Amino acid sequence: MATVTVGQENNTDIEIYYSDHGAGQPVVLIHGYPLSGRAWDRQVPALLEAGYRVITYDRRGFGASSQPATGYDYDTFAADLHTLLEHLDLRDAVLVGHSMGTGEVTRYLASYGSADRRGLQLGHHRPRVAKAVLISPIPPYLLQTPDNPDGVPQNVFDGFVQAATADTPAWIKGFLDTYYNMAALGGTVVSDQAWQASWNQGVAASALAVVACIGTWTTDFRADLPKIDVPVLVLHGDADQVLPLDKTAKRLPGLITDVQLTVVEGGPHAIPWTHPGQVNTALLDFLRS
Repeated sequence: MATVTVGQENNTDIEIYYSDHGAGQPVVLIHGYPLSGRAWDRQVPALLEAGYRVITYDRRGFGASSQPATGYDYDTFAADLHTLLEHLDLRDAVLVGHSMGTGEVTRYLASYGSADRRGLQLGHHRPRVAKAVLISPIPPYLLQTPDNPDGVPQNVFDGFVQAATADTPAWIKGFLDTYYNMAALGGTVVSDQAWQASWNQGVAASALAVVACIGTWTTDFRADLPKIDVPVLVLHGDADQVLPLDKTAKRLPGLITDVQLTVVEGGPHAIPWTHPGQVNTALLDFLRS
């Protein structure tokens, strides 16, 4: 089991679990809430077959990673990603985030940059990151404020926190029903077993993390996005009930310098699972371009 230490809590190491397979240009897959690196099960084989090195990891609090009581904010998540990239000393990597994972990609590129200044000082001429992919993105800014009137009111997020605190397993069930759009796709595109596997991942996560991460959904990424200096592919389903297209992905072309937006018709929030053919084709085309 491969892990990298990203910090300590009460003299106990905080470890991020990761998998690292294949050879070639590295592709780092960063999962959404409340799942783990296993959320990419329909992308990993396709990327390996196409000749890429594929790295997945579990966000702190989720999957096989440590479950500390703190660190559930995007500065810390980006620092965890930075530690992993340095540990593996990746070059020309492609960062691929889904849902919450798009926040890591955005904050990482804004905070650390694609070039990895320390690596350049040590004589590495290739950048740390070559491209980025945002799937069902959370940026630019979900919260309704005077300067973001089309956002979601704070009391909606407060209700999510109350529900997740009161009964975490029931909250995860409701969230996943929306995540997969089970009313429309359950039993056909999404099997009961696939839904159950996701629920199993969610309830195995830290109950503290499941609640704390809801607070990160209102992070303002508007100042981060113009700092992204690599080409970006955005993929989003037009039937996404978790992060609606109009509030998220459709706003990004005006905020990221080099961006291409592809809309998946009928796609829910979970397009890596429900529409793997379209997602994998778009991803591989972008990687090769």
